[in-house]
Amino acid sequence: MSKKWLKDVYGAEKPIVAMCHLDALPGDPRYDRQKGMQYVIDRAHANLKALQDGGVDAVMFSNEFSLPYQTKVDAITSMAMARIIGELMDEIRIPFGVNVLWDAKSSCELAVATGARFVREIFTGAYASDFGIWDTDCGNTVRRRNAVGGENVRLMYNILPEASVYIAERSIEDIAKTTVFNCQPDVICVSGRTAGAKTDTSILKRVVEAIPDTPVFANTGVRVETISEQLSVADGAVVGTAFKRNGDFFDMVDPEKVRVFMDAVMAVRSK
Repeated sequence: MSKKWLKDVYGAEKPIVAMCHLDALPGDPRYDRQKGMQYVIDRAHANLKALQDGGVDAVMFSNEFSLPYQTKVDAITSMAMARIIGELMDEIRIPFGVNVLWDAKSSCELAVATGARFVREIFTGAYASDFGIWDTDCGNTVRRRNAVGGENVRLMYNILPEASVYIAERSIEDIAKTTVFNCQPDVICVSGRTAGAKTDTSILKRVVEAIPDTPVFANTGVRVETISEQLSVADGAVVGTAFKRNGDFFDMVDPEKVRVFMDAVMAVRSK
């Protein structure tokens, strides 16, 4: 698989895909009924503005605060996310994607409904996780994407998902190779143990060497101090917590942190 398409979809070589985390939604345990959906929309708007003004290449909308996550979400979750993205549509100036945690089919459907260009999800594997025994069905998921008209939606496969382990012991190289052979992902994502936890650069390197023709992204824990090291190996990165005030996963995006981070990225690209 060629990597030349990355710039067309994500807007840059070695792209930085910034997470626009959405507050808890209707039906979620942490949803604030008194503040309601407008509060969630307003916070998403502020975060989107900070990320775009800071110069990120692309943005991904995710129901990050729907904890604890569902592997098959209630319909209200996707509906709420579609409303939020619709309200923000006039403000979005860069390529965007979606991630409905942890429901790959719903992510693909939301992408088609909103015009998102990419989806990140757990498409393959069977896991013992904090959310129970977690099985996937890549064949049906990809067929569903195509059935609703999403053939051009790029799929980012997270093969080392947070808060879980493969039920059968397999090397990361083996997982990467068979995922590419059997499922033809557009991007392979490699994560740390939780959101904000560093992606091990040595693991990234092993995956890149195992599947040299497939783009590989660092998926969690990339920080301004490590971006040069990780982009020397990876083809891009997904970034969330590093952009937050005080590095707090649950806080708002800090515009200055975004600018400083992207300055470091530009320095890497100029080498």
